Amino acid sequence: MTAEILRIDPDEPEPTLIDYVVKSLNGGSVVALPTDTFYGLAVDPVNLQAVDRIYDLKNRARHKPLSLLIGDVAHAYELARNLDTAFDRLAERFWPGPLTLIVKAGSKLPLRVTANTGNVALRVPEAEIARAVVQKLGLPITATSANLHGMPECTYANCVREQLGEKIPLIVDGGPTARAVPTTIVDLSGGGNSWMILREGAIPTHEIALCLSR
Repeated sequence: MTAEILRIDPDEPEPTLIDYVVKSLNGGSVVALPTDTFYGLAVDPVNLQAVDRIYDLKNRARHKPLSLLIGDVAHAYELARNLDTAFDRLAERFWPGPLTLIVKAGSKLPLRVTANTGNVALRVPEAEIARAVVQKLGLPITATSANLHGMPECTYANCVREQLGEKIPLIVDGGPTARAVPTTIVDLSGGGNSWMILREGAIPTHEIALCLSR
């Protein structure tokens, strides 16, 4: 298998091409596409065989949940539970953008997607292609970085092709990603407006703290 390269306009994604990507996802395929940080591996998170394929491709530990890209803040309320003021403040300030929020997963998500943790990592991306795919699919998509274990993350499609071109059927070429640093990850799963930064990335810690102190 050699991956098909599909060029999509990153600013105004062509609807027919987005339909093609969604058809591939509906068929259980793994698709690489650009996010606002790195290229990511997208699957339908309800298709557990497709989810398993990502863990296999990445050689990823099964106890690590997959992050999900969603269309908007309202989508988070459908997928999560016990969202509090800290979530609302961060989502309003930084979404769409490179902020991943870990929250309690709702009952709609399969346990395998949460890696049996009961938590889910959510992000509304700035990247137009990713948002268009989510909106057309009507479901979130996985967003783990499109690189092999131990290899660098990819900011352009040819990098994905070099690492994964023989392992996945479709790579969306949306040009270079807007950033070359990972998302900031904030854990809100403790509830009670508690928060913890698990990884400082594109959004500095002091901006998170300032947002939550108001």
